Amino acid sequence: MKDKMVAMVKRIQDEICEAIEARERVPFHEDKWKREGGGGGRTRVIQGGSIFEKAGVNVSQVYGTLSPEAASEMGGGHDSSDLSFFATGVSLVMHPNNPFVPTVHANFRYFERGDGSSWWFGGGADLTPSYLFEEDATHFHQTFKNACDLHDAAYYPKFKKWCDEYFYIKHRGESRGVGGIFFDNHKAPDAERAFSFTKDCADAFLPSYLPILDRRLGSEFTSAQKDWQQIRRGRYVEFNLVYDRGTKFGLNTQGRIESILMSLPLTSRWEYCHETEKGSAEEALVDVLKNPREWAP
Repeated sequence: MKDKMVAMVKRIQDEICEAIEARERVPFHEDKWKREGGGGGRTRVIQGGSIFEKAGVNVSQVYGTLSPEAASEMGGGHDSSDLSFFATGVSLVMHPNNPFVPTVHANFRYFERGDGSSWWFGGGADLTPSYLFEEDATHFHQTFKNACDLHDAAYYPKFKKWCDEYFYIKHRGESRGVGGIFFDNHKAPDAERAFSFTKDCADAFLPSYLPILDRRLGSEFTSAQKDWQQIRRGRYVEFNLVYDRGTKFGLNTQGRIESILMSLPLTSRWEYCHETEKGSAEEALVDVLKNPREWAP
């Protein structure tokens, strides 16, 4: 399973980077790195592109011994007596220049603890727009619902709810974006079928996002709309640095700091006591972030 998952995440990285490069017309910068303690990875980043201010697609394959803090970030249900581990996955974040193109995040991962008798899959994808286009949110959710439904009709409603609850900025009282799916500690009904589900979700990423990217890419925008995008990016930073378990796990396992913080935007903004104008498109987005909707019932 280790070998199958490593091969899958590398394939996904290659396919996503190829699709983005075809639109950006500039290559990703690639760094191959080794982790002190075991393993390494391959980080690919576009920074200052014509489409993406910053876009990164990472794969990693790491192993060694967990600190108690890192073990605690994995969640419950796993043997804590043996802190040896193996982890592999693909993780991406894309921050576009155009405020009408949504930021997007996805990751798909596999863990083993100890002798491998404790194992699980995790992952998901979520959409973070600065401006709400209902057809975009519906398309994104429907694509992942279709992938979930190939395996179990109960998966999408369960993992959509989990996503809404996980990507929630408690101190703001709002979600980071319009959600998607999120799952962790997944091992049902067995290893092969859990792998197949994770693979199908990873394969759903490009069909979920590229039509949205292509539809919004040529939209004209104002400096005020760009400022609003910067404020929304500030919320993205707040979530990733305060709440995100993946960030904490990477830091607690002595991961490569540049790859861990690749998820942050190149620029963002915090305005003191910022308020949206009543009846504005900005207020419409915030209303959805405070009151999550069902996009693919």
